[in-house]
This record gives sequence, C-alpha cells and structure tokens, in this order.
Amino acid sequence: MLPAFSSTHPGMRAKLPYCLLLLFVFSLCSTSSLLAQRASRINLVKADSMVYSKAMGPDLRRVIGQVVFEHDGAFLYCDSAYFYETSNNVEAFGKIRIKVSDTLDIYGDKLSYEGNTKTANLLGKVRMVDKQSTLYTDQLIYDRNTEIAYYSNGGRIVSKDNKLTSKKGYYHTRQKEVYFKDKVVLTNPKYIIYSDTLMYNTYNRTAYFMGPSTIVGKDNTIYCENGWYNTVTDKSQFQKNAWLKDNDRKLSGDSLYYDRIAGIGKAFHHITLFDSVKKVIITGNYATLYEKEGKSLITDNTEGIMYSDNDSLFLHADTLYATFDSLQNFHNLYAFHRVKFFRKDLQGMCDSLVYNFLDSTISLRKYPVLWSGENQINSDSIRIWMAHQEADSMMLYNTTFIISKAKPLKFNQIKGKNMTGFFRNNELYKVKVHSNAETIYFVDEDDGKPIGVNFAASSEMEILLKDKKVFRIKYIGSPQESLKPEKDIKPMELILRGFDWKEVSRPKNRADIFRW
Repeated sequence: MLPAFSSTHPGMRAKLPYCLLLLFVFSLCSTSSLLAQRASRINLVKADSMVYSKAMGPDLRRVIGQVVFEHDGAFLYCDSAYFYETSNNVEAFGKIRIKVSDTLDIYGDKLSYEGNTKTANLLGKVRMVDKQSTLYTDQLIYDRNTEIAYYSNGGRIVSKDNKLTSKKGYYHTRQKEVYFKDKVVLTNPKYIIYSDTLMYNTYNRTAYFMGPSTIVGKDNTIYCENGWYNTVTDKSQFQKNAWLKDNDRKLSGDSLYYDRIAGIGKAFHHITLFDSVKKVIITGNYATLYEKEGKSLITDNTEGIMYSDNDSLFLHADTLYATFDSLQNFHNLYAFHRVKFFRKDLQGMCDSLVYNFLDSTISLRKYPVLWSGENQINSDSIRIWMAHQEADSMMLYNTTFIISKAKPLKFNQIKGKNMTGFFRNNELYKVKVHSNAETIYFVDEDDGKPIGVNFAASSEMEILLKDKKVFRIKYIGSPQESLKPEKDIKPMELILRGFDWKEVSRPKNRADIFRW
C-alpha cells in the first residue's frame, strides 16, 4: 500500500499526488529494464588450447587455435585471443570472422570486443559482407545494439556494378543504408558520382544526395545538392541548384527528373535552358527534354533570349518547342501562340514563329507584324534572314503593308503583293515591292507646311529609308501618280484596303512581350 500524507487542513487526508505516483511507477519500470538489459556473458565454445597464468591477470585466459566464441547469438572465429572473463571482453587475432547473422559476416586481422556494450572494433584488412554488398576498410567499429558500423579513415563498398568510396561512413546494416561523408565517389560503368554527403541503399541500389553532388556520364553531367539516383533503373530526381549539361547545352531548374535509359528529362520551376554555341537562353516553369527524339518542350511563363554582343532579342510565347540535331545542337526553335519579341531596333508579334539555326532564318506566321523604327510592317507571313546575330534581309508574302504615322490619325502607307526588305546595322534601309504596288504619302514643305497627299500605283517600286524614315520612292513599270490637296480628300480615301494599325500592341521594352 502506498503511504498517505497529511493535508494542510486538520482532520483531512489525501492520497499521493498523481504525478508522484507516475514517477514511482516509472522508477520501478526503469529498474527492471536495467536489470533486463544486463549484458550476457561471452561464452568460449571451443579452442585447441588454453593458457592461464596469474602473471597475466586473475581473469585473463589465452586461447589458441580454431577459437570460437558465442555472444547473444553471434559467433566469433579467430586464430587466437585474450579472453577477459570478468570484464567480459575479448581481444582476438588472426583470420577473424564475426558471424552476426545468416546474412552478415565481418572479417578482419585484429579485434577488440566489449561484451557489456556489444561493440566490436576491428583492424587490418576489414570486410563486412552481406548479400547485397561488401564493405572494405582498415578500421571498423560495429555496434550490435544499433546494428551500425562506422569507419573514419577511408573505406569503400562494392555493390553489384557500383563501387563507393569515402573518408567516413556509417553502415546501418538492418536498413541496408550507408551514409558516406567527405570525398564521396560512386563509380559505375556508365558514370561517376562525386559528392560531399551521400546515402546509399544497398538493397535497392539507390543513392540519395545530401550535399553538393556531381554525376559525370559519357554524354552529360548533372549537379545537385539534394536528390536521389536509382542505379538499377537509371531514374533520378534532383533538387536545390540542380542542372544537367550535355555538350554546350545546360538545363537548370528548382527540380529535375531524369530517366537515363528512356532519355527523358523534366524540369520544374525557374527553368533555364542555355546553349553557349548558338547563344540561346530559354526560360519557363515546366520543361520536358526528349534526348532520343532530339526535342524539348517548355511552357508556363516562357522566354527565349537570342543574345549577342551588340543587342539581344527577347521572345515570349505560350509554348516554346526546340529540336536538336544528331549532335544535340539546336536545330529549330518553335514558338506557338501569342508570340511577341523585342529588340531595341526590331520588334514583332504573330501567332507562331520558327527560328531555324541552320540557315539563320526566322519565319513569322498567322498575322505577323514587325516594327522597325517608325515603320510598321504587316503581311500574311514574313521570313527574316539573320547574319552574325543581326537582321540581314526579309521577305513578306501576300498583302504586305509598310505603315508609318504622318500626323495624328493620318498614315503613310505602302502596299503590295510581296515585298523584300534589306537591313543595315539592324535598321531597315531598302524595300522592294513586287507586284501591285500602291502608296499613300503625305507631302510637306521643308518647314513642315503641308503640300498635299501623293497617291501612286505601279507594278513594282523601290523604297529607300534614311534615319528610320522613308525619304525616296522609285516607281517601276508605268506608274500612275497624283498629288491632291488634303482638304479635297475624303477620310476613307486616306486608307488603303487591308490597313491595320497595331501600334498599341507594339512591345516598347522587354516586359511588354508578356502583355498581349
């Protein structure tokens, strides 16, 4: 019966407080737990001979030849040993083997084993062998209570096709997990992994990265600071400053997934695809890379940058789709839906665009519009030829327009079936109109006083531009021309059929390409 105690109020008694009762019960449980955890004795199973001498110590026995000890289900084999019976310790020498279980054996040249703590310290040519792997080191500490082996002077693990080395290592034998630290190297026939901290599961042969890690393969290099790589399936996922690089191209993102066998990579959030040779940067929030098909798809807040020393072209679309040649170099860049691009001297918009890196051409399709200086260029489709990262010439097909503002709500216009434009220093300086050429131009005196409006039509014409403005038009093939006072012209006569002024949609800076 538990003792009672007197209350502060006379004539009242109370039981022992509940918290003290719990403490009392806990102390009893702890005592019985400690008694249960008392270390069992090391048993000498066999030996060829035993030597005892008071000079060696009252509890010391020396055993020699085919020595076998047993302790808590584990068996120790050696050539000879010092057996400290009272302190429950063994020092063993020569051809040491600890049979921990049916699937785990440890070998070495010298052993210190403490029976009370169930700790083994092995020296020499140490090996720890299970069904999945073998650990090699020159010193190993194995704790049978936690089933963890530890080395700090360098070690390596061989598991099927993988060999891992590091300065420090912790082997959790129950979970089949090895934690490597300092100068970690995983060598596989297909790649080599370098890491600061790495965990390797010997059962499923998966490496888990817990610090700066680099995977160097035949065709690419991968870097991350967190992630995993399954060496059997060649599937992997990488986070934290992750990137994948092959040849001159580099893909980075917050998270990367890669299937080496299928040749498929995926990237998520803050994605950047960079090609140093073609001078292209593509960004977005989701990307898929198909290495075998030579293509990649990038969506969600995409931007393509074709950069040069003089200026860079910034492009946005709902989706960017890139193809690569057999050497994994950029072949084509496709932009689909709501395409806009900005460069200081050239801007544009269309529904779809193709950039061909082989012949350096840009094709704009579905209602394309270009702006160069004060001129707006409309056509059913446009193709631009680039040279040295600059616009060289362009071709406009079917119902083409060049429009510039003459005065408020009044426009100079050039119209034709097809046109060819020529650039110098990225500025449009000459245009040839092929077939069905028409113009409406407002003519002023040098002091700005209006003269009238010039109407002209011919089979062809050539326009020269200076300081981003039209300053000369040459009509070819029986032109029809008339100059009329502006006051005598009806407003509808000042607009050619098909006229479409889109200045409000013109990107004025890089940020405008994201505004449709």
